[in-house]
Amino acid sequence: MTPVSTFSAWIQPPIEDVWFLTGPTASGKSRVALAVAERIDAEIISVDSMAVYRGMDIGTAKPTQDERERIPHHLIDVVDPTDDYSVSQFVLDAHAKANEVRARGKKVLLVGGTPLYIKTLLCGMFLGPPADWDFRAAVEADVAEFGIESLRHRLQQVDPLSAFKILDGDARRMTRALEVAKMTGRPLSHWQNQFERVRSSSSSKCFALAWDRPVLHQRVNDRVDSMFEQGLLEEVKSLIHRFGKLGRTASQAVGYKEPLDFFEGLVNEKEMVERVKAHTRQFVRRQEIWFRSMPNIHRIPIGCESDLEHAPDLVA
Repeated sequence: MTPVSTFSAWIQPPIEDVWFLTGPTASGKSRVALAVAERIDAEIISVDSMAVYRGMDIGTAKPTQDERERIPHHLIDVVDPTDDYSVSQFVLDAHAKANEVRARGKKVLLVGGTPLYIKTLLCGMFLGPPADWDFRAAVEADVAEFGIESLRHRLQQVDPLSAFKILDGDARRMTRALEVAKMTGRPLSHWQNQFERVRSSSSSKCFALAWDRPVLHQRVNDRVDSMFEQGLLEEVKSLIHRFGKLGRTASQAVGYKEPLDFFEGLVNEKEMVERVKAHTRQFVRRQEIWFRSMPNIHRIPIGCESDLEHAPDLVA
């Protein structure tokens, strides 16, 4: 049996003594965050799974250069869009950046709307044992010879719950689940259930901007139109020219997958724009469901644009 002390070493605890400002896409987080950061003398750490990618600027609504000069921002433009950037890497990087910010005598304000990233910082995360590269190479060779379905079948025998949760085709996560089971003697789902019992941070303050859904959906539609006017298609074309093919994660990002489909001739321009709007609205609904499920997130009702001016008063 794996010693309890080893299990403890695989847990990244909740981040403490920070401010969170979150909310669904197009809710005005960046605008409010700048005002809050100035009031509490903070630097901003991005909590956005797509803003980490260099060159993906318009579709992720990254802060402008002027905004970054006004308030330092971190964990933006971390990796190329050909790379994968895992949630575990984000957690480690966020903790490291928070320590750097505190060492400068500044407070830490985490800003973004990626629910899993927020949860791992609020509640901690099961990181698991280090990678076994020989094992991964062997699994990759098996997949090349027998196909990815053989990998899923293998995982179903070892960890049926993880096999059920992991999407078809996600060889990386299936391999990791097998690796954890091999190295620890217990399924990954067992360890993750242990992680769910970890106490969430009690010293951090977390706020979410909450709009009425019809108004927010209109803001989403307007934002998507603005992104295309700003040159989103040209940005995606430039990424293809520069990198050839985007990585698995970047190529599936809302606002990028649809233009990629357009350039491959799978949709026309009107369908592309409407799909970006529809997929963004779907993501917004998932974000809102998650925000409501977290009891330690304080919702700030926003009814109109002018309410954003007063939101910093409720955070700082």
